[in-house]
Amino acid sequence: MKKKLLYIVLPSFLFFLQSCLNYNQITTIRTDNSGKMYIHYWMDMDPDLDSLFLTKLGLFNEDTLDSSFSATFTNINYVNVYHDFTDSTLHSQIEFKFTDFDSLNFLQFFKHSELSIKEGPENTKIFSQFIQPVTTGFGLSKSNIDIEYVYYLPGEIIRHNANSLSRNKLIWKFTVDDISTGKTITATYIPFRLKETPVWIYSLAGIVIVIVLVFLLKKRKK
Repeated sequence: MKKKLLYIVLPSFLFFLQSCLNYNQITTIRTDNSGKMYIHYWMDMDPDLDSLFLTKLGLFNEDTLDSSFSATFTNINYVNVYHDFTDSTLHSQIEFKFTDFDSLNFLQFFKHSELSIKEGPENTKIFSQFIQPVTTGFGLSKSNIDIEYVYYLPGEIIRHNANSLSRNKLIWKFTVDDISTGKTITATYIPFRLKETPVWIYSLAGIVIVIVLVFLLKKRKK
């Protein structure tokens, strides 16, 4: 039952809230399209809003989050739900690894998000994600919703529609008005040649350095 409740994805979930909500998603993608994602969303607790109701809803329930992000293509690092009494906010955090970015579309949480990495022209790749329109109601102000997406892409960014770019880090920030009827975030990049430097390269370099040093020492003795 709890898992079914999580099928109410973020845009529909906002319809029930009466206070400020923040959503932050940080994703690192490797050259083989595997990677890691961290999601953190939190909201101010309205005195008239029942926290038990939110827990039962599923988006603020550790067991529900864990089961809903569990799949053959994911590996969950941690799930954390907590109430911060210093500022009366309710938080959910989850971090997980994935073997293929496009496979995340099979998670109900990302239904209709159209997560994609496609081959582009001239050895480029094109990343995209569709941000769904947000429904507000019951006193929830559009100005009370802040949404941020951070992506680290494995290559040189040559085109994008992000708010800011620093090397291969892109940041998109939205309010409800920004999203309107939906927004696609996208970036085109030239992939790095290697996902990471293999250990054997360092070993080979070390051997070459030793050989050179031995040769120079012998030459000096002569």
